[in-house]
Amino acid sequence: MNIQIFGKSKCFDTKKAERYFKERRVKFQAIDLVKYGISKGELQSVKNAVGLEALIDAAHPDAALVTYLAYDTDKFEKLLEDPRLLKTPIVRNGRQATVGYCPDVWKTWA
Repeated sequence: MNIQIFGKSKCFDTKKAERYFKERRVKFQAIDLVKYGISKGELQSVKNAVGLEALIDAAHPDAALVTYLAYDTDKFEKLLEDPRLLKTPIVRNGRQATVGYCPDVWKTWA
């Protein structure tokens, strides 16, 4: 199992996800989205797993701007450009991925 957690340092759900894996002694790689961002390939992999709409953080002030973009490619580029628009945590396990705190799904990965 190769777990990656993409999150924001001040996001409580990201901290809960990290705690979830620590408590189960599952090694993971934590990546700060604001500091390091996410690569195009990684974001594409997550988008294929969960869909584009699930990636957008509705609580972000600029979320409406992204949802009103006409083309999915434009939305995708905007998310790549500003990773703060992504809903966190994004947890990847190979080709599988979740957005948000989803311990029920993570249990099935073990």
